[in-house]
Amino acid sequence: MANPSQGQVLEHRTAVGPQLYRILRDRIIRGDFAPGARLSETEIASIYAVSRQPVREAFIKLAEEMLVEVRPQRGTFVSLISVPAVTTARFIREAVEADIVRRVARTADDAAIATLDAQIRTQNALVTAGGEAFMAADEQFHRTLAEIAGQGAVADYLENLKIQMNRVRYISVRQPSRSRLVAQHTEVVEAIRARDPSRAEAAMRAHLQEILVDLPGVVAAHPDFFTSAELVG
Repeated sequence: MANPSQGQVLEHRTAVGPQLYRILRDRIIRGDFAPGARLSETEIASIYAVSRQPVREAFIKLAEEMLVEVRPQRGTFVSLISVPAVTTARFIREAVEADIVRRVARTADDAAIATLDAQIRTQNALVTAGGEAFMAADEQFHRTLAEIAGQGAVADYLENLKIQMNRVRYISVRQPSRSRLVAQHTEVVEAIRARDPSRAEAAMRAHLQEILVDLPGVVAAHPDFFTSAELVG
């Protein structure tokens, strides 16, 4: 099992349980722990220099989020990715973010558009960088749109909803699709700049349907990561 990467060392002056849960959650979503992999309570406790109790508590919370599966007498395993869960989350996200971007196109001021332009420049600079950095910039772009629309809390709600969707995105973003995603973000911003809610909505819907283009290839390339190879609309 890999050692914790930079920035994932626990701060022992504060409660370690919540920190450990967040770290393990992020590592599963990023694919550091592959779907189907066995997680050793003892090894994780050793890696992060904690007792087994906070590890056990983290596993319980991760199981509630369907990120791990605790199998009696066998151990704890990273859950496989559910294709229906991915497509359902995408459907809900599209409906919500289409409405958000319509509001942004009607209400965004010049300062808000300048912020979005700066984020597009950052994304372009990260196209050839690590997938994690690019994903963080992508997430920030969508969160900023929600905040401009006065719906920052919606971004928090979607964060929990799209866990399985993000697991797929971390796999697919390793493929040469980043430039295409930045171009789609740019089209969203140009529609906002033009104060065209319908165009902005159409651009966002096309962007969020991109995962449906990538999903069959991701499943075909990594069939052991998924609960089913059957794709649903």
